[in-house]
Amino acid sequence: MTDHRRALTATEVVTGLAKLEGWQLSGDGAAVAIEKTFRFADFAQTLLFVNTVAWLAQARNHHPELVVQFDRCVVRYSTHDVGGLSQVDFDCAAAVDALPDLASSTLP
Repeated sequence: MTDHRRALTATEVVTGLAKLEGWQLSGDGAAVAIEKTFRFADFAQTLLFVNTVAWLAQARNHHPELVVQFDRCVVRYSTHDVGGLSQVDFDCAAAVDALPDLASSTLP
């Protein structure tokens, strides 16, 4: 069985990033993370996305840093326990990417 909470090697990080559209590496050392900016039409759609990501984070017990602005949200993953990136970060990033396109949803 693979330990999904171990620190990934540089090669594993590059391979993981290649599988994720729009995600990029940020920081270095223990502050290294993967992040992606999601854009929305308005604040309500941004908050819908944030709340959906929060639900996903609770379900997976792996919580990203979220930077919320009016029409965008930056999602940033790292695994503090390993002082870097783990497979869990990439799995959660892929799960966020798999969410329905909330930017196109209509609100009453």
